[in-house]
Amino acid sequence: MSNIQDYKCFIIHLKRAKNRKPYVDNIISKLNMTSEIIDAVDGRLLTDKNILKHYSETPLYRPSYPFKVNKGEVGCFLSFRKAWQKIVDQKLSAGLIFEDDVSLNLDTFNESLTSALKWIDEYGYIQFQVRDIPKNSKSIKSYQVIHLLKPMPTLLRCSAQLVSYSTAKKLLEITKKFDRPVDGLLQLHWNTKINITTICPSGVIDNTHASGGSNLSLKIPLDQRLKREFNRIRYRYNIKKYTKKYHKI
Repeated sequence: MSNIQDYKCFIIHLKRAKNRKPYVDNIISKLNMTSEIIDAVDGRLLTDKNILKHYSETPLYRPSYPFKVNKGEVGCFLSFRKAWQKIVDQKLSAGLIFEDDVSLNLDTFNESLTSALKWIDEYGYIQFQVRDIPKNSKSIKSYQVIHLLKPMPTLLRCSAQLVSYSTAKKLLEITKKFDRPVDGLLQLHWNTKINITTICPSGVIDNTHASGGSNLSLKIPLDQRLKREFNRIRYRYNIKKYTKKYHKI
């Protein structure tokens, strides 16, 4: 591949989520990296026809996802596809992708990013997690206090991540159709052949609650919530089972 330009930051921002714009501006002001705001795909505006161009109601992967993906989750997935497409179109070595509800502990983040940029060619997809990382996660690289980990299973959330050109290209190819949310698909390394790693500490802070809550959540009656919880527990069990069976790193 020729004419590689280096690295760039992309921040996925939903225009109507005005209370999140200050977080976007704050990231741009702090980062010593060219940044671009990506207009998120608004799930509320998607027609059923639009959705079915991308979303498969028939399971595509094992284990099958037990829930119907809602419009917000479809919009979120398509927004990440826009970010991966920009990495490929702009021929970047890698893209740093943020959602619009995070902030940075800049000293910690810069240290982690420096290491992540050194490791991204080898590992392809490095999460900067906002959630606790299991203590038994395997360390596969380290530099001073920075560790590159391989949690089992891959952790949910796509708040922040560094994605290489080759991984972005592969993700675009395998997600022309999808049957679950983007973070759920990223757990399926036995299907995607993409191994997701996590850097620790990340220096990325979650502000979902402070910014008005998730744009993906729906109000669900109690009886349906109980059924969903049962299905969620069973699905998580199956994810762990498949992860253990196909774990390589």
